[in-house]
Amino acid sequence: MNGTRDGPSSEHSRIGNSPLTRAAVLAAALEIIDHSGVERLSMRRLGKALGRDPMALYRHAVNKAAVLDGVAETVLGQLTVDSSDPDWQHQLRLIARDFRRIAVDHPNVVPLLVTHPLATPLGLRPIGTLRPLERILSLLTRSDFTGSDALHIYRALFGFLYGHVLTELQEIVERPEEPTDLLRLGLHRLPIGEFPLLRGLASDLAAYDGVEELERGLDILLTGLAENVPPPPTAPPPAAITANGDRK
Repeated sequence: MNGTRDGPSSEHSRIGNSPLTRAAVLAAALEIIDHSGVERLSMRRLGKALGRDPMALYRHAVNKAAVLDGVAETVLGQLTVDSSDPDWQHQLRLIARDFRRIAVDHPNVVPLLVTHPLATPLGLRPIGTLRPLERILSLLTRSDFTGSDALHIYRALFGFLYGHVLTELQEIVERPEEPTDLLRLGLHRLPIGEFPLLRGLASDLAAYDGVEELERGLDILLTGLAENVPPPPTAPPPAAITANGDRK
């Protein structure tokens, strides 16, 4: 065996000999969550992954809840929002695609992004998780929406996105080796004579495509928002006055 190859112990040793930072703590926590889920994260396990005494971690996060908040901030920090985009619908579509990508890349973090914040008052949430909201509000108010309408659009968009990613990540095929979609999805277990429409849609259910479903949903959502929450019309520029006092 090649003795120079890095294994887990050498990796831990290398981390243990380097300065411990909040970024390193959160990166290790995210890796544990990605591989094992939120429930398997503990300060003891995090300390082991970093090659440090767990007590050393408390200088960077006061408890596990603070680590989870930091992980949510880290992941949402990957969400790109260009508040200067003059085409608000185009920008919201890019944001939606980006959010879905983040959710698919880190499915075990989704509860921290979707359900966990609902138990925390807005002003007490981690600052980093509020920045996308502020930037989207800036995008929309720059497009002449009122603050109230901008908030309505944000809520409609993320309400849709939360539902979409939860649906996509929970689409489960029971027995992929079965010859028909009805059997693959376990719909044959439903009472005979009931749910005829659901049974009839077995092929559509089995062919679920998260990217396509997202785009179709965005088409419906953004078209509806543009029609029902239009920005106020831009006032025409004042007419120029000529030297003799006439308006052009």
